[in-house]
Amino acid sequence: MASVVELSAAANPLTSQTLFHVLQAAASTYQQQVQTGTQQLQSWEKQSGYYSLLQTAFIDKSLPFEIRYLAIIQLKNGIDKYWRKTASNAISKDEKALIRSRLLDSGINEEDPRLALQNALVVAKIVRYEFPNDWPDAFTSLIGLLRSGTEPSANSLHLPRTLLILLHLIKELATGRLQRTRTSLQSVTPELFHVLGRIYVDKVSRWRAMIDSGGYGEGSAFDDIEQSLLAIKVLRRLVIAGYEFPNREKDVQEFWTILRNHFGDFWTLASRGPDSFAPPVFQLIERHTLQVSKLHLEMVRVHPAAFALLPDSIGLVRAYWSVAADFGESFGSKTAITSALAAQNGHENAPDSITERISLKGLLVIRACLKMVFSPVQTFKYKHQEEKDERKESTQLMRESLLTPDFVCTAMEVIVTRFFVFRANDLQEWEEEPEEWEKKEESEAEGWEFSVRACSEKLFLDLILHFKTLLVQPLLNVFYSVSSPENENILFKDSVYTAIGLSASSIYSQLDFDNFLNTTLVAEVQKQKPGYSILRRRIAILLGQWVFRVSKDNRPLVYQIFQHLLDKNDQLNDQVVRITAGKSFRDVADEWEFEANAFVPYAPEILGRLMALIEEVELTETKMALLNTVSVIVERLEHHIAPYADKIVSLLPPLWEQSGEEHLMKQAILTILSRLINAMKDESRRYHSMVLPLIKSAVEPGSETQVYLLEDALDLWSSVLAQTPSPASADIISIAPYLFSIFELGTENLRKALEITESYVLLAPREMLDDQMRDRFLGAFSSLLGTLKSDANGLLTHLVEVIIRAADSLGGEQAVSIVATSIIGTGLLFKLADGLRGSWEAHQTTGPNRRDPPVDGIVETDYLSVLARLALASPTIFTTSIQSISTGRNEPYEQTVDWILTEWFSHFENIGDPSNRKLMCLALTRLLETNQKWILTHLQDLMTVWTDIITELQEGAEDRGGDSLVYWDANGLKPQNSPEAPEEERKRNLTFSDPVHTVNAPEFIKLHLQTAIAACGSQEAFRDQWLVNVDQEVVSAFGALGIL
Repeated sequence: MASVVELSAAANPLTSQTLFHVLQAAASTYQQQVQTGTQQLQSWEKQSGYYSLLQTAFIDKSLPFEIRYLAIIQLKNGIDKYWRKTASNAISKDEKALIRSRLLDSGINEEDPRLALQNALVVAKIVRYEFPNDWPDAFTSLIGLLRSGTEPSANSLHLPRTLLILLHLIKELATGRLQRTRTSLQSVTPELFHVLGRIYVDKVSRWRAMIDSGGYGEGSAFDDIEQSLLAIKVLRRLVIAGYEFPNREKDVQEFWTILRNHFGDFWTLASRGPDSFAPPVFQLIERHTLQVSKLHLEMVRVHPAAFALLPDSIGLVRAYWSVAADFGESFGSKTAITSALAAQNGHENAPDSITERISLKGLLVIRACLKMVFSPVQTFKYKHQEEKDERKESTQLMRESLLTPDFVCTAMEVIVTRFFVFRANDLQEWEEEPEEWEKKEESEAEGWEFSVRACSEKLFLDLILHFKTLLVQPLLNVFYSVSSPENENILFKDSVYTAIGLSASSIYSQLDFDNFLNTTLVAEVQKQKPGYSILRRRIAILLGQWVFRVSKDNRPLVYQIFQHLLDKNDQLNDQVVRITAGKSFRDVADEWEFEANAFVPYAPEILGRLMALIEEVELTETKMALLNTVSVIVERLEHHIAPYADKIVSLLPPLWEQSGEEHLMKQAILTILSRLINAMKDESRRYHSMVLPLIKSAVEPGSETQVYLLEDALDLWSSVLAQTPSPASADIISIAPYLFSIFELGTENLRKALEITESYVLLAPREMLDDQMRDRFLGAFSSLLGTLKSDANGLLTHLVEVIIRAADSLGGEQAVSIVATSIIGTGLLFKLADGLRGSWEAHQTTGPNRRDPPVDGIVETDYLSVLARLALASPTIFTTSIQSISTGRNEPYEQTVDWILTEWFSHFENIGDPSNRKLMCLALTRLLETNQKWILTHLQDLMTVWTDIITELQEGAEDRGGDSLVYWDANGLKPQNSPEAPEEERKRNLTFSDPVHTVNAPEFIKLHLQTAIAACGSQEAFRDQWLVNVDQEVVSAFGALGIL
């Protein structure tokens, strides 16, 4: 056998016998055989006849289970890859037909339930692809099998296996989003529903009669109850997915009524408890009850109007509420409160019961009813008048018959007084596993669909939001009755405080929280009595929810309370209290009106206790949550965090090591480091030895952590550069080359990488502009140019401008010439020129032949800005650059410069930013220094630009020679009361040294125009040679400015 397996695919022909041996190898317990067998199976995947032979192996009951199971699994996986007609190496039409012809028969005769399940999944996948076009009789055949399976002489296996196939088939089709899939299912639903409904009713009648006679649990009765369960599973999915308007179908209405009665019967049976039946029978009865409740819930969510209009749905919802309210008696009654307090001495509650699960379903149904009335799903689908009328009728029915004032008030009362109260097992788990319990409480809040308490909180929020005028005053009355320090009904008070916290956004204007804080919470948080840890936890949460209503004067009181709650020396501040306080303080620190100065006196103890708690707890999730609180405090305190920074940083290396493969923790650590660096400003240099290796490990190519940590590492890298004073250390310079690999990735992190590059150029221009780094940067930019969105493209061209300006400041015209040579050599200039040329050509077209330019207006402005910087730095360098474009395009220089200037001047009116407009005006004006014909022939364009720019810069000013873009006082923008990031100073210096903000445009224009006139010999010569070609209106408008 091994020799057969080890042959290559070409030398190992596909036959039934060979396939058997390979499947046997792949299913063996020997790793080598599994590996070679799996490789051989993969090599056969694209070979004709492979999948039909797999089905043959599955059908052959003489083969061992492991081989048959592997065969059907391989077939199922192959359907996903190769069944579609459009798939490469798709299964042939004849082979598909052969597989289809054997699917149903092999499925209904399969005795092993595991194999039957996999075959059912295969049938479901194929029918989704094939019905109705290539397998039109699929459902007809299945319906026939259903009918024959109910005959007295039928094989007892046929009916349950047919139901199993239908269950997975309807599941598969119900997930289809295409209209074709939904239409196909709806076309067969009526007949299928009718047959399945009869089977279900018949089976339930039989096993109910058997139970009533006391004979449950015996052979045929047990089969009946299993089959009715399968039938109801299929039916509940069919009703939801198979009908667009279930309430209009008579069969559905009748079935709904039958199920309503069955639900009551099942509930009665289930309520007897497990001792009344054999365990398997009781479990099946429970599952019947839950299946019917799932149908109710899915109907109200998917077809809300239909749910309301089906027979006795309002009565059904009230029945659910009755079950939930009764369950609340034991969930949070006085007896439960007593046992809860005693639970810390060892009492336990039973696990979730059928009553709790049905109660949860009831709460979910009521939430869905509220959504139907107040937040209906909006859709663009066209609605006929009948559908609109049904929606209106269902909403009105819910408002008038279900959501009455009495019901709403009763619901709120039950929720607050029963479902918000802790259960005995809650408090037992609190004491035994405090950290695990606190984590579970938070996860339950997120998974509210699976927890009665969490779901009741959501329902309470719905009620208080939509019935505010009805519920707020009763809620406040209850609150006032319990909110005195003398009231020591701890669990009930906790439930009322829960309600007050949840409803903060609805009742804040009617509750004086400052008074409550001073008169009640301060006293309660200091009480030293058993059980008050429960209230301390709730007060921490409550303060986080209500901090937005705490006045400025009372904020210190809030800080003192949290300082107290985080004190480990107080016995009532157990781990749950301290963890909750630590997490809740995040909301306090992150609130809009948080003031660092007011918090500073309390920062040492709160931060110290938070950090000690981080070291104390064990769960990674808890450490991360507390670390997030510290991170927010760091961000809000800004430079005030300095005294505590070293202690915070000392926590991080052990946390990093402990996190292992938990990348979320590493992300949280990188985030807090970024905030610390930003807060510490230039003092953060002392952390570089720890931070830079972390950045390097996350950004270097091939790093295992890059995919998880790259974004956070880039944020940290950016912060480090922004807060580093010049000159930069060798370590910081050494990681700059890792930017090139990020450019190549071209992901959403590219923007941040460009920002980091700009920071490097500002921080260390000489190092970034040396020969090796300069060419690599500009080469990367050349590759990116034209592939980015306009905003990212703007970042890139702005960065090129910064590089040109940095070169100018380092070495004047000579340095700019070197940079220009690199811009040309890397192809960046030619890409700019191609974009501008395409725009110029497009603008020459008109009428039906008009073409859109290859770059939009914003991008063209960015391209021209780069040329403007070159021209402003040196007209000679600009001329040389245009000459290289001319040579590259194999066209005369005059022709190249003419279309560039023509496009430049024509685009001018599309430039919106005044700074950009002035930049280009100065650059174009400086080209007059060349005294070349190609610029002087555009004198009319120049004068138009001058007139527009000077008028704009002097608008509203009395000084005719002024320029509103010239900045005079660089230090005026420097912050006075807080440290400044070194990069902010570098950017401010860059701005204030920009010719756009240092050069007076009218004087600049006057100087260059006089120079041009002098170059012609006299004003008369200039007038006769160049000015004569300018329209008189343009000359007059320019002359009115008084420049000359």
